[in-house]
Amino acid sequence: MDPKLADELIATARALADAARAAVLPHFRSDMTAENKAEEGFDPVTVADRAAETAMRAILAERRPDDAILGEEFGVEEGSTGLTWVLDPIDGTRGFIAGTPTWGVLIGVTDGQGPVLGIIDQPYIGERFEGGPGLARMEGPQGAGTLATRAPRPLGEAILFTTFPGVGTEAERLAFEAVSARAKLTRHGMDCYAYALVAAGHVDLVIEAGLNAYDIVAPIAVIEAAGGVVTNWQGGPAHGGGQVLAAANPQIHAEALAILRGQGG
Repeated sequence: MDPKLADELIATARALADAARAAVLPHFRSDMTAENKAEEGFDPVTVADRAAETAMRAILAERRPDDAILGEEFGVEEGSTGLTWVLDPIDGTRGFIAGTPTWGVLIGVTDGQGPVLGIIDQPYIGERFEGGPGLARMEGPQGAGTLATRAPRPLGEAILFTTFPGVGTEAERLAFEAVSARAKLTRHGMDCYAYALVAAGHVDLVIEAGLNAYDIVAPIAVIEAAGGVVTNWQGGPAHGGGQVLAAANPQIHAEALAILRGQGG
């Protein structure tokens, strides 16, 4: 990518993250109510989700008006540059309305081949994880530093995350549990923050199913910039959503992938 374009995209993504923070934080741990946008089950959306995406789209309209946009709350806006901004204003709205600080703002850019830039931002903690051309960086209450995934280790020494204990279908749950049974530690319910922890070198694996593109484009860019690997359960591209296997390194990715494939994943 042209360095000048890369710098412009990074600066724009940071401006989006700043705007989303300002839109979201006044609503966190407030008496705000959530609407259910699912016909079955519970898929919440709040005024904070919509305000954050509106703020980000306004900046893109000013700074990158010819780029396409895919956002969770307001859908697709066509563009002409070959670049698409993929926005999830609050990934983890269930956690947001429960008051937990593990939700995040996801900002990704794709170029038709896959993710080229991503930000995972946690406004309440004040942590930001960035990955892109020449960029693998985080900042937070303890300062700024370089992102780097964990060194290879056997699955038996690994930390594994997923958001929902059920994972997806019954077959997907069984495939996940086959990996979990081999891991040292399995944890649940972290939403996008689990992917940030892979990029920061604290977690070895995240395995999920039933994702949308706006759930995973930004995490892919961040994890790959930090040295990790993200694919679907067949080893192919994951940026369209669906089944996702995010790993700290190629070795543990291969070990987990072999189990998922062996279970029909």
